[in-house]
Amino acid sequence: MKKRYVVKLTPEERCQLEGLINRGGESAYRRRRAQVLLLVDEGEHGPALIDRDAAEQTGFSRRTVELIRERCVKEGLAAALTRKERSRGRTRKLDGEGEARLVSLACSDAPEGYARWTLQLLADRLVELNIVDSISHECVRRVLKKHHQALAEADVVHTATG
Repeated sequence: MKKRYVVKLTPEERCQLEGLINRGGESAYRRRRAQVLLLVDEGEHGPALIDRDAAEQTGFSRRTVELIRERCVKEGLAAALTRKERSRGRTRKLDGEGEARLVSLACSDAPEGYARWTLQLLADRLVELNIVDSISHECVRRVLKKHHQALAEADVVHTATG
């Protein structure tokens, strides 16, 4: 099967990658990727190994070698050596104002029939008050954990030392 993305390094790029591999202060991540690029180089001075052989020599999977080659061709040499930025597709359920309302709710008296607020009761009340459309008790727990000091001062959170 013919390779879709063919890496052809210039002599300057090969020299740069060889220097990166031999230099002491580089991360293992960058070194291993540089090594892959040198092995799959189909330029004038490259060994032009197939992906399976390059993967065996570097300890990567064959698919990772393919992805490194693709990124080098599409985005350039520097992009192939660095990590991709992670993008979180989720937005926060509670903004600063919503968190403040949750903390003040947690500091208030528990509903009638209950000795104290539970995480699920707090989540349900946030929905009732139209602060959020829906929220899990786990999200409520994380916000309250983040605001532990304020809750401790309001005598809502009881520590084991108290």
